[in-house]
Amino acid sequence: MNKAHLIEAIADKLGGRQQAAEAVEAVLDTIVRAVVAGERVSVTGFGSFERTERAAHWARNPHTGERIRVKKAHRPHFKPGQGFKDLVTGAKKLPSDGESAIQKAPKGSRQAAAPKAAARKTAGKKAAGKKAAGKKAAATRAANKATARTATTEAPANTAAQKAPARTAAVKTSVSTATTQAPASAAAEQTAPSLSPEREEARKAARAAAEEKKRQAAAALKEMPPTKKTAAKKPVKKTTRTRSA
Repeated sequence: MNKAHLIEAIADKLGGRQQAAEAVEAVLDTIVRAVVAGERVSVTGFGSFERTERAAHWARNPHTGERIRVKKAHRPHFKPGQGFKDLVTGAKKLPSDGESAIQKAPKGSRQAAAPKAAARKTAGKKAAGKKAAGKKAAATRAANKATARTATTEAPANTAAQKAPARTAAVKTSVSTATTQAPASAAAEQTAPSLSPEREEARKAARAAAEEKKRQAAAALKEMPPTKKTAAKKPVKKTTRTRSA
């Protein structure tokens, strides 16, 4: 069924084809204008018309495989109502020709539709604001991380540069202390007080006793008889006997 068939079908109910055509044109025009403006047109028992948004995203050309940037776009969307679904699926029986297959709108639905549409618009604006805030927060976090990384890479270089002079200074001080300690130790040996005569005699006696022990040990080694050297045994030659025939 197309538009002309639809007009013919309702012409008898509206009193003529002209009145039916004007009614169909008015209904469709009103739905299209409302959806384009971002409003949601809901018909009880039939369904609802609304505009949906598709965010920008990357896609791939199926023929060339090239990556393509798809822009942000809007598209119309129709969602069938529960009554319409029940009639199509067979959950409910279709009424006779004299009765309407679509449920009548409840009282007060027209007054309640406007606040709901306004609430949806404000909710959409809030969601867009939240998305923008989220993107800004992510950008600031990335910038903070980048600055932190650069700071951490610069810090070790600075510490290494600071440690290098400290190490050279430590080496210089150790060398200087060693050079100053050497003359001090020599001076200390020279200025050390001499031993007493008793200690000097005891030291000489100990040295003499040690030398005497060495001499006795050397003499004992000389007096010991020399050890006999055992001659190496000659290998025995094996003789082979030949049997006479």
